[in-house]
Amino acid sequence: MSKSATSLERPVGVWQRDHAQARPLAAIVKEAAKVIAPLWPISAFIARHPWMGLEGEPFADAADRLQQAHGIDLYPPMAVFHAAMAKGEIDLVFVERQLQQWLDKQPLSVSRREAEPLCRALLWNDTVPEEALCLPELPQLAEAIRLRPAAVRPISARLGNIVERLDQQMIKWCKLFYDEAKTPWALPHRERGFYPAWRRLVAADPALSKEERNRLADWPHDGEEALRQALMKLGVRDEEAGAYLEAHLLALPGWAGMVVWRSRQVGDEVRGLIDYLAVRLSLEWALVAPYLPFERGNHTDSSAVLSLLAAWLHWGGMTPEDWQRLPEKEQRARLAFVDRFWRIDRCHLWLEAWENTYEAKLKETISANRPMDETKAAIAQLLFCIDVRSEPFRRHLEAVGPFETYGCAGFFGLPIQTRALDSDDVHPSCPAIVAPQHEINETAVLEAARPYRRRRDMFRFVGETFKKVKQHVLAGLLLPEMSGPWLGLHTLARSAAPAWAGRVVRQAEAAAEQKPKTALSLHRHGKDESTGLPVGFTTEEQVQYVKQLLVNIGLTSSFAPLVVVCGHESETANNPYASALDCGACGGAAGAFNARVFAELANLPSVRAELAKEGIVIPDETVFVAAEHITTVDELRWLEVPPLSEAAEAAFRQLKPALGEASRRANAERMAKLPHVGGTPRDPVAEAQRRAVDWSEIRPEWGLAGNAAFLIGRRELTKGTNLDGRVFLHSYDWREDPTGEALAGIIAGPATVGQWINLQYYASTVAPHYYGSGDKTTQTVTGGIGVMQGNGSDLLAGLPWQSVAASDRELFHAPLRLLVIIEAPSYYIERLLDRNEDFRLKVQNGWLRLASIDPNSGMWVNWKAGHLASVPPR
Repeated sequence: MSKSATSLERPVGVWQRDHAQARPLAAIVKEAAKVIAPLWPISAFIARHPWMGLEGEPFADAADRLQQAHGIDLYPPMAVFHAAMAKGEIDLVFVERQLQQWLDKQPLSVSRREAEPLCRALLWNDTVPEEALCLPELPQLAEAIRLRPAAVRPISARLGNIVERLDQQMIKWCKLFYDEAKTPWALPHRERGFYPAWRRLVAADPALSKEERNRLADWPHDGEEALRQALMKLGVRDEEAGAYLEAHLLALPGWAGMVVWRSRQVGDEVRGLIDYLAVRLSLEWALVAPYLPFERGNHTDSSAVLSLLAAWLHWGGMTPEDWQRLPEKEQRARLAFVDRFWRIDRCHLWLEAWENTYEAKLKETISANRPMDETKAAIAQLLFCIDVRSEPFRRHLEAVGPFETYGCAGFFGLPIQTRALDSDDVHPSCPAIVAPQHEINETAVLEAARPYRRRRDMFRFVGETFKKVKQHVLAGLLLPEMSGPWLGLHTLARSAAPAWAGRVVRQAEAAAEQKPKTALSLHRHGKDESTGLPVGFTTEEQVQYVKQLLVNIGLTSSFAPLVVVCGHESETANNPYASALDCGACGGAAGAFNARVFAELANLPSVRAELAKEGIVIPDETVFVAAEHITTVDELRWLEVPPLSEAAEAAFRQLKPALGEASRRANAERMAKLPHVGGTPRDPVAEAQRRAVDWSEIRPEWGLAGNAAFLIGRRELTKGTNLDGRVFLHSYDWREDPTGEALAGIIAGPATVGQWINLQYYASTVAPHYYGSGDKTTQTVTGGIGVMQGNGSDLLAGLPWQSVAASDRELFHAPLRLLVIIEAPSYYIERLLDRNEDFRLKVQNGWLRLASIDPNSGMWVNWKAGHLASVPPR
């Protein structure tokens, strides 16, 4: 029986404007919006944790809620677990152990003697055997049982043709309103807001019938009042309003996520959501009005009850007579027990067994590692992003010479927004959870910049002219005739010889740009008029940011002559998701700008003098150099090389050939994992370079697929160990952090970003139809803000299927929740959990897992619900 109230009458409890007990509408909308995460534009695609608003409840309970109410599965199908088991990724010892622990802790509604064999059978079976469903008594026994009330569903969702029309209407209006492509025919009244613009234009919408438009003729002009009236006319009860609005937000989670992001940019998230819901529910009422009053369903889904009852009779050791003797309350309790276990708990146990198997193997790998004999001091130290793609490159680089590597968040602790040379736009080059505190501008000497600006303006003029002609009603008819031969040759070359043509295009673009040498506004001079942020840093801020990063990664002494600060970016062609492969810590952009800023700050004599007063002495011979790790081809490119000392020059000469060998090894390892390569190619570097420029390549690289753990500790723990490109590596030395502030900062920033990345990959794998973005080859970029399937779908919020799967039937990414491992004494972890309530809740509720390694004893310990518990031996 549905809980949705759909009558046009106004019985007590139906939404009323003057209802004394009704909660404020804004509060109801805000609560409903917890199921929606903000969606950034595709140009700055940032990993998003789709369930960040649900972290206050246990993972399994959130999974149960979303599965029951909206049919969204948060666990992989059983076929995925079985495939993982067949590959040795799930140890059956852990499956049995998880079952026993669950039975020990669970307040069972039945005896342990009855529950254990039943649960063990349910663990392995998706359906009840046919003979169990054929018992003649079964239909009669199931007929009188109602398992649970039906979920609240919008009226339009019960009318298939209506919900399709409603979704298409919302997609149309959202595309028009949120468009960033600067179309010449912009939506009228857009500046007034989403609901006011829609309200003024809907009367002329030809997609609605005359009767539907007439129903909206006298509709309120205020969004909040319109939403109230729609809820009232649809007959939604006060107590159901939140669930009703939640269901509407989840109908198109991508567009709703874009509304959340846009609204946050203007500082009023609830207002934007109210406008969105006002449009959607107003349209719903206009479309369903002929079907009102809508009868509430009173029937129960007997097929579900039949399966659950058959499971009890077949695996629970009961006869139909035994079942009939049970009181009705106990019958319901037993069915609810099987229902929850079969839908949720058994999947959770399999997931934990998979995660525990991985953790046990990782523990064994790290424990078996012996620190390499460092007979020679490092001549170069390289700071890489924590990105899992850095791990293989770092490992191979350390193996070919006397080099040390460190890991940190790729924004290098700089809360900045950046403005490239002559740009009108700024980019927040820091994680989404960090607000920029400074603006850094790129400038160039006038004489050097003049030729560059002439070339840039010429190419801009050609591009703008081409765009205007294409959009012109009459001139657009001539464009195919004029440009067709040239674009046809371009298409033919890029398709027939992708590697050669791609390189030619890249070289032509580089030759055309020839950007002059630029300077960065590192020193404070005023504020930016448009953003109000200070431009540059004070001396104290310069010192603080350099010190903070060096302390965080444990690099406060024994500096090498050459310290390389490596940002990272990806190079791909014809890829709307290009920013998803760039640095998430830099706001979905390349990390080059931040690398340059940090290197230049660390080279300032004034900064070094102040650092020396605080005990961090950087030798005069040490030079910081900015570089960029190109992840698609595992190549390190120099961004800016300042004058080098004699020792730094010698280190630089020795590092350059070593980088080439490390690149070859890393590419060989990475190419072997990509599908359709057929093992390690004869020339892995050439194959990687081809994939980077081939516009038909759907998997230029795996990105962060496979990520499973986040290790915070000294490099000694893992140096020389093959972590298979699955671990975020953040350098940290607990001895340099007596107060725990550095660890708290790593957890609040980089580790949180790592969790967002992990859960985005998880969601795109377990529910690709809902949280992913489908097949790359059929995607369409819309409005400059995102992608759709075809020309009329939800705005796709997650990753393409090709980013997580090797084929239609084989996953590449293992959907495991992130394991955070901290090398520090137990009291550091206790202090962290005590001070950071958000992190403690994530651990306690199972949104990530936490382990630590005692630096003194080497003991690996596990933290459950904020308490210390040794990991049992495998």
